[in-house]
Amino acid sequence: MIRKIYEKLLFKKVKSGEIPRHIAIVMDGNRRFAKKHGLKPYVGHIFGSKKAEEVLEWCWELGVKMVTLYAFSTENFKRDETEKRNIFRLMEREFKRLLNDKRTYERELRVKVVGRRHLLPEHLIRIIERVEEATKNHKKHFLNVAIAYGGIQEITDAIRKILKNVKEGLISPKDINESLIERYLYNDKEYVKVDLVIRTGGEQRLSNFLPWQSADSLAYFCDVYWPEFRKIDLLRAIRAWQFRRCLNDIKSPLRI
Repeated sequence: MIRKIYEKLLFKKVKSGEIPRHIAIVMDGNRRFAKKHGLKPYVGHIFGSKKAEEVLEWCWELGVKMVTLYAFSTENFKRDETEKRNIFRLMEREFKRLLNDKRTYERELRVKVVGRRHLLPEHLIRIIERVEEATKNHKKHFLNVAIAYGGIQEITDAIRKILKNVKEGLISPKDINESLIERYLYNDKEYVKVDLVIRTGGEQRLSNFLPWQSADSLAYFCDVYWPEFRKIDLLRAIRAWQFRRCLNDIKSPLRI
């Protein structure tokens, strides 16, 4: 009861302030959550997918415009075949839910997968392409799902494309700058700049997640496993971001 009252007060306080446009989340701790409760690893991922759906609702409610979820890294391909197969089936189910959920269209949610999708199984690529096509003209809310993703790989892929265009005479070397590089990343719009990165699970590292986009963002580390992540935890993360913004404003030189 007390926690619910505190949550409502904190929500009101956070909502009255500036809200980050782009939040990126490292959803860590699904397998450890399962082990803690004596469950098989894939059950932890099921709980994690349900939590992702819930957290997205909280973000849209607060007025966040873009969320990027770190769902599967290039390093995760080292996991055993059974676990990978279960994860990809779960992803397929979640993309089908997004495709058929009326809230996707009422909210004008654009869905985009970022990463080396050619490494994914065909059945997953097909549903990804369907949901991207169905939502490509939506312009109010944006969901990026990082699958087969690595930040260094993203920058490497961007450089390869730029060099190819230079070789073909489409780009002059003197035109290469920060803005041009951002155009060759896996997505556009607000994706090129992250305001707040949240990582659950107790680890204090970003694990090769959006290094270019998060260069000037706040990283907020939360000790709870991802399936245990609460609305209060999200609100506290945003409050920390708001506090940092206030400090930056105080430190900024006065403009006359």
